[in-house]
Amino acid sequence: MVLERRPIVLEVGQIVAGPTAGLILADLGFNVIKVEQPGRGDIARYFTGPSKGNFAFFNRGKRSITLNLKYEEGREIFLKLVARADVVIDNLGYGTMDRLGLGYQDLVGVNPSIIYLSIKGYGKGPYEDRNALDYPIEVETGVAYMNGLTGRPMRLGASIIDMTAAMLGVIGVLHALMERERTGKGAFIRVGLFEAAMFLMGQHIAAYQARGNAPLRPMNEEGFAWAIYDFFETADGRRVFIAVTTDSQWVKFCEALKLPICGSPEYATNEGRYEHRNELIQMISRVISQFNSQDLIKILRSNGISYAVLNTPWDLLTDEHAKGKMMSVRYEGREIAIPYTPIESTLIKPSSEDPPALGEDTEAILLELGYSINEIESLRRRGVI
Repeated sequence: MVLERRPIVLEVGQIVAGPTAGLILADLGFNVIKVEQPGRGDIARYFTGPSKGNFAFFNRGKRSITLNLKYEEGREIFLKLVARADVVIDNLGYGTMDRLGLGYQDLVGVNPSIIYLSIKGYGKGPYEDRNALDYPIEVETGVAYMNGLTGRPMRLGASIIDMTAAMLGVIGVLHALMERERTGKGAFIRVGLFEAAMFLMGQHIAAYQARGNAPLRPMNEEGFAWAIYDFFETADGRRVFIAVTTDSQWVKFCEALKLPICGSPEYATNEGRYEHRNELIQMISRVISQFNSQDLIKILRSNGISYAVLNTPWDLLTDEHAKGKMMSVRYEGREIAIPYTPIESTLIKPSSEDPPALGEDTEAILLELGYSINEIESLRRRGVI
């Protein structure tokens, strides 16, 4: 038997960054094989509390093989997989794969066309040997500062840095695959969480310098470019964020709400509205407090005004738009709905396969590699798989 003809990805990763890259590639049609430690596997399998269920989201559509890469026979199996693979994803600690004799230079000797994506805390440079996680990187790059309040840095409400690094890594992989079509050669791709977060902070790094090195307050205190860019409470207690970003939108917004200042030249431009922002927001708040949320939404939508009702993530389970962007998978004995990769293309059909049980595909994959049932049982008894 032979492995499927779809491009093969070996995901040697855990928690968020590596699995996110594997998830996206799985939805793009790659055959993603998750390589896990026997008896334990991805740490995320055992998360509790607010992180329970993470594994189900990040790992659907993959196959799972257990391999003890500290054993010579485990490494031999891995190298046999590498010989047939197209991509390897590694987000283990710095130097782990090299110490196992499975770093990029080792794998090139087995498969010169292999594409190796390494997601680490830091890219090449003075900090490259430092291990890191999402939140420490947010702290170190200014993300937590900009997201919080003065004296109170805050973590973002998702693993944005891990997931951004993964997405950048996938872009690098797809580029390398195109280049391989031309040259026949593989590539080594490194993405650092630190560098990914720096990229996200690029606008603030530039703004600081453009302002003559004047420090910025956190975004929630500094304010935004538009005068009307804020929350307003409706009569039925909903909080609706409204963004009026052009002068033509202002005219429609003002007339629709029948504000007493429509046509006033001092409010005609965003600059003028920003100058009078405090009294303007108070006026709008009083008017909006008389509307129920559904009536307000109809007015805003019909006039092309950007708005958003304040939700929790789980409110999206019943949201009329969001619920059509989810799929159902089975996890720990229950059906749960999770978002699919948000790329709408006639070429892409997101995988709806359940996240794999630990090692559930080990035997099938080894059979595909030519191992016999007796050999597989021997490997299992000796803790190799």
